[in-house]
Amino acid sequence: MTYFTVQTKQSAPENSKALLQTALDAYGFIPNLSAIQSQSPALLEGYMTLAEIFNKTDLNETERQIILMTNNRLNGCEYCMAAHTSISQMAGVAEDVIEALRAGSPIADAKLEALRVFAVRVNELRGWLDPSHLEELFAAGYTPQTALEVILGTSLKVMSNYTNHIADTPLDAAFRANAWSADGTV
Repeated sequence: MTYFTVQTKQSAPENSKALLQTALDAYGFIPNLSAIQSQSPALLEGYMTLAEIFNKTDLNETERQIILMTNNRLNGCEYCMAAHTSISQMAGVAEDVIEALRAGSPIADAKLEALRVFAVRVNELRGWLDPSHLEELFAAGYTPQTALEVILGTSLKVMSNYTNHIADTPLDAAFRANAWSADGTV
């Protein structure tokens, strides 16, 4: 049984329509994630607002995608992994970084790898980090602000990954070229 519907601007709740227009303006289409989230105007607004805030951090695009894609992989979110692969490619994230993130393998750049490892630890340990984990992040050139911004990015991914899990969000045509499977079949 299907409980969640991919909404349109016409069928979405009134309080979601302007938000869907914002998504349409940003992407040229309404991503299915937004269309599903629109059934809860508060969730859609919260997700879009948090994404906007995350983009204002001191992290560059590659660093933000490392946090987001690491969480997508760990949470097994096939929709978000495909979407963020496409977003990363459009933003100029290095292909070797994208491939490492999709595979869950080390990134060649030591500083970026330290960020990836820290993001893994935040997710897997649910924030219960050992002081040595922070020291490793800081030794790579990051700051306490970075540690907190990893939590911000992780929170953003909980909103999207969990939505996709319970709704079985269909992958948009725009992201199909970068399909990814948690079980490695794609």
